[in-house]
Amino acid sequence: MSLSTVSSTVPCSRLSPISTTQTKFLTLSAKTQPIRRRHDRSFTPFPTLIHSNHPLRHAFSNPKSSFHRPHCIGEAGHSDTTEQTSATSVDDNEEARRSESHVALFVRMLGLDNDPLDREQAVEALWKYSLGGKKCIDAIMQFHGCLNLIVTLLKSDSTSTCEAAAGLLCSIASVNLYRELVAESGALEEITALLSRPSLATVVKEQSICALWNLTVDEGVREKAADFDILRLLITFLEDDDVNVKEAAGGVLANLSLSSSNHKIMVEVGVIPKLAKLLKGENKGSKVIRKEARNVLLELAKDDYYRILVIEEGVVPIPIIGADAYKSFRPDLYSWPSLPDGIKVEQTAKSPSRFGASELLLGLNVDEDVDEVDEAKTKAIVGRTNQQFLARIGAIEFEKEIKSERPGESQQNQNQNQQQQLTLLPCVDGVARLVLILGLADEVAVSRAAESVADACINEEMRVSFMEAGAVKPLVQLLANNNGEGVKIPVIRALKNLSLSRTVCKRIEAEGAVPFFINLLKQPEISLSITEQILDVLAHILDPSKEMESKFYEGPVNGSKADTRSEALDGSVISRLVQIAKTASPNLLRKAISVIEFGTVIDPTMDTIISEDITTVLDVALHQRVLDEPENEAEELEKHLLELEEAGLTISAASRLLTKLLDSESFRQTVDVTLFTELLRKILRSNLPLHYKDWVASCLVKLTSLSSPSPSINNPINVEVTLYKTIPSLVEQMSFFSSTPEAKEAAVLELNKIVSEGVPESTQALASHGGIEPLVKLLEERNERCVEASLSVLYNLSMDSENHTAIIRAGAVPVLRRIVMSQRPQWEKALRLLRDLPV
Repeated sequence: MSLSTVSSTVPCSRLSPISTTQTKFLTLSAKTQPIRRRHDRSFTPFPTLIHSNHPLRHAFSNPKSSFHRPHCIGEAGHSDTTEQTSATSVDDNEEARRSESHVALFVRMLGLDNDPLDREQAVEALWKYSLGGKKCIDAIMQFHGCLNLIVTLLKSDSTSTCEAAAGLLCSIASVNLYRELVAESGALEEITALLSRPSLATVVKEQSICALWNLTVDEGVREKAADFDILRLLITFLEDDDVNVKEAAGGVLANLSLSSSNHKIMVEVGVIPKLAKLLKGENKGSKVIRKEARNVLLELAKDDYYRILVIEEGVVPIPIIGADAYKSFRPDLYSWPSLPDGIKVEQTAKSPSRFGASELLLGLNVDEDVDEVDEAKTKAIVGRTNQQFLARIGAIEFEKEIKSERPGESQQNQNQNQQQQLTLLPCVDGVARLVLILGLADEVAVSRAAESVADACINEEMRVSFMEAGAVKPLVQLLANNNGEGVKIPVIRALKNLSLSRTVCKRIEAEGAVPFFINLLKQPEISLSITEQILDVLAHILDPSKEMESKFYEGPVNGSKADTRSEALDGSVISRLVQIAKTASPNLLRKAISVIEFGTVIDPTMDTIISEDITTVLDVALHQRVLDEPENEAEELEKHLLELEEAGLTISAASRLLTKLLDSESFRQTVDVTLFTELLRKILRSNLPLHYKDWVASCLVKLTSLSSPSPSINNPINVEVTLYKTIPSLVEQMSFFSSTPEAKEAAVLELNKIVSEGVPESTQALASHGGIEPLVKLLEERNERCVEASLSVLYNLSMDSENHTAIIRAGAVPVLRRIVMSQRPQWEKALRLLRDLPV
């Protein structure tokens, strides 16, 4: 902007240097704006920072101007209010006209053709003037093009100029009307370039980041500001020594997190670890930066995947339930101390002390048994002590009115947001807080706490932490009480996620949860989703693969008596499971079959299971539609593969159950062996992943042994098991990088045996499953038995000319020549193989 740009607005023959009197008058007039005029400013519910120079602020805090002195009449000193008001109004109007003329002068001074020192004085004066409020900012913004001139000053090498330009942009961006204009003027790019300078004064960083803070209030600007470079700089400034810089950087990140479209890039740039560190730090630091860090992480935690990342950093989302909900907390003040998970501490004192010192000092002398208290128990004790102390003194949560951040939001939505409000606590305190809430009388608070427990069980460490903190017992008690679905559904979900840990699973069973789950399962009116979650927990507790471990089951803890498994799985339960399995999805069908299979472990006669229509369940499980769909015709390959995995799990569970049921004489008399043999042979030949065919092959072999006690190797079923299960498994065993040399040797020896015995189509199956390349690699081993067996198998494969190209492509020729030239014991077989190849 040149001098001619505003010449029509303020007539002036030439541009005279700025005087100290003009600067002082302009800043003084900004400070004397009537207070009522500041209400015209468009404030938003978001934080708006306007930082000023503190020395200047104090310099003009007590100006000596004529309109600040009271006008007095007479010796009594009484003031004439009417005359004072009219005089003040006249002075204000005159003041406004004079200040507007000076604003025009200073805007002209921003021109690119002026001296840099003059431009610096002008922008400093305008910055101070803008602190007077919206009316002052309006006076500046009436000159078109002034924003571009202000932005160009961000390139200056002068610290004072950059600070004043950034501060002026911060003030202008605090007004809703001008925020988008500031963004369109290129301020974001220039501020980013300014903040990227290697050595930058703290005051410049503060004003620049505050300008970004005000700009990112607008949603449209947030989309532009969510740039990788800006985010990287903001994360760096979170570790700045100046607290104002850290707070401003946190404020910008908090504004950016309000747009869900920015969450991905914020997570990718590493926002979560930095902010979680600020919340977990022992040094509490600034309340503002901790609040902004909490707001950012809570916004990110609304996404399920990002919530997992937040919890992995050691902070847990906790529901805010209100101070009144904690009034039902009743600590056990006079009971003998125990660990958070319910284990009682051994009482060694013969009689309690007069003032309770023995109970208070219990556990302080732990030198002898310090190794017996693991880290999880230690954290549970510390967390429980902290949270119960806060609850007892009434400081665990302060009752505050929660106001909506959206002005037009309805009262119903405001109440809903209040009920869903969360906070973040470090893991030690967060786990203990959730366990404490589970014991309160407020059902809404309990259900929200159970949901939070379910969400927080993301790994083994968190599940064990909840177990050590004593979460299992209150959850089981809530399951036993006559609570509504609003409480039982989140409780069941929490127990389901906790049961993913085998250690916690034992504790759930020891607390007597199985009978309560069984009783719920017997109710036909429960929804399908609840049924699936209950079966999920029961499948984890009654896992047939852990049957040997269950024989060494130590029994319930704390003397609580749970029903035995045999009593729990009675005929009515099996009947209900069969009914569910007939009409369930593949996932639910698999879980029902897994629980039914456990009945074969506790009841070797299997009379209860056989009396039901179990063959229909097996037939449904083995008929999987996805096996009939060609892979190349699947509309979505990824969806097809997921369905194939689910079908594989269901088929594997059904085959395992059928294999165990075949041990029963009464079942063998009623089952249709031919039907299941054909179903299993079809599955064996399908494109089902190989590891799901283990029990299918085992069940086929068992069915064959029942029909013919001494089957030959050329039996069709045995041949199919060899071609579709044994040979592919041996090829995988040779190919895996993690396989040991002994495992590879055993695999190639078994393959040599199969091929040498003349199993029909064995060489074609070996070549089609990619067995040639690992066989050639084994030729380079030092193990002579491996080399000899590999040469024998490759020689049999070379009998078919279609395999010649694959053998040569695998690099067999150079290896065979080295064996022949070095006169290794197998050189004759290698020479014979070379002669058969077209080389």
